Amino acid sequence: MNNFKANSDATIKEMLDSIGEKDLNGLYSMIDERARMQSLNLPEAKSEMQVQKDIKAIAKENKTDYACFIGAGAYKRFIPAAVSQISSRFEFNTAYTPYQPEISQGTLQVIYEFQSMICDITGMDVCNASVYDGGHACSEAMLMATRISNKKKILISKSLNPQYTEVIKTYAHASDTIIEEAETNEFKTDIKSIENKLLSGDYAGLIIQNPNFYGTLEDIDIIKNINKHPKTMLIVCIEPVSATVLKKPSEYKADIVVGDVQGFGNPISFGGPYAGFIATKDAYKRQLPGRIVGRTLDADGKQAFTLTLQAREQHIRREKATSNICSNQGLAVLNAVVYLSLLGKNGVKQAAYLSANNAKILKDALMQKGYKVLNNNTFNEFVIEVENSDDFIKNLKEQNILAGYKLNKNQILVCTTEINSKEDIEKYIQNA
Repeated sequence: MNNFKANSDATIKEMLDSIGEKDLNGLYSMIDERARMQSLNLPEAKSEMQVQKDIKAIAKENKTDYACFIGAGAYKRFIPAAVSQISSRFEFNTAYTPYQPEISQGTLQVIYEFQSMICDITGMDVCNASVYDGGHACSEAMLMATRISNKKKILISKSLNPQYTEVIKTYAHASDTIIEEAETNEFKTDIKSIENKLLSGDYAGLIIQNPNFYGTLEDIDIIKNINKHPKTMLIVCIEPVSATVLKKPSEYKADIVVGDVQGFGNPISFGGPYAGFIATKDAYKRQLPGRIVGRTLDADGKQAFTLTLQAREQHIRREKATSNICSNQGLAVLNAVVYLSLLGKNGVKQAAYLSANNAKILKDALMQKGYKVLNNNTFNEFVIEVENSDDFIKNLKEQNILAGYKLNKNQILVCTTEINSKEDIEKYIQNA
């Protein structure tokens, strides 16, 4: 193991002498004693074979056979086995940062196809190569709106995913943007609470989610008709699977469309990695943060892909960069492209229809059993009222059912996807 030791004892002594310390304890003396780890409490060394056996024994204690009815921005969907098999092939394992197109054609083509697919789903003109996640996409869209409109006030619906809202507020604090939240009524944006604000023209944009965090379809057509100011931008956060069967954001004249492609071939994986996207009108393409890949012809007249319209702080004067957080989520995007290619338009639509239909079946059955569903006009998520959320969730978990996302002590957000079988739903109803 000495071959893997970074520095020899002599080198360590030489470095410590240069800063006037006798040993490593002196080097760490500025760290509070309470913050230091005294020992790792590790067992005696074992062979690799024994370590594998021990780890497998520990892994068997995990329970992975739950029927999942939790959504809230992270969706357990069916992922064909071919997705991981294809995305792990060496053809796609080109440079993570595709600055040299001649050696990064695999990565660049995947990003180009991703951009094209998102434009097709949203109806928008141009899309970036992805950003970190949905919350990041919402925040960058907010900054886009302030740059385009030269205004510093943003209106956010309280029906937006609360985690996204927290990220937006962090960005707003750093950029001196003023955030105001629009109230909700029956789990969707209260039109009356934003009507006068939109008519004033004082806001750079309105950020609204459709279907919103509670699964309710918003009255976006009405909102767009109220908004008479061209520089009060409509920023819509979507769940892409649902967007394949609902009205495209371009049809209700959204200015910027954002979302997260976790539902496209990416497992929940304890919270990541995900991939956010930003799609917009052609007029605003130079305000998009991050990478955009373009298609061209090389010197031999063959199809080639390259980075283009790079508003990144690595490529232009830093003060003119649209964002300093511009890396795209290469692997998550690759999974999304492979997933969409395998299922095709009809396959993804079928997944969306099955998700919505399962929600209707479960919702109707719960109401028949006496539970109150608190929101109407929903897609694949809805809110139910229970006597005690903790007890309700605990009781169903004992039956290997993850009942939903706790909103408060009496309300639970329930979600279904295409992966919920008839048996799963019946078991949920029986034990509710």
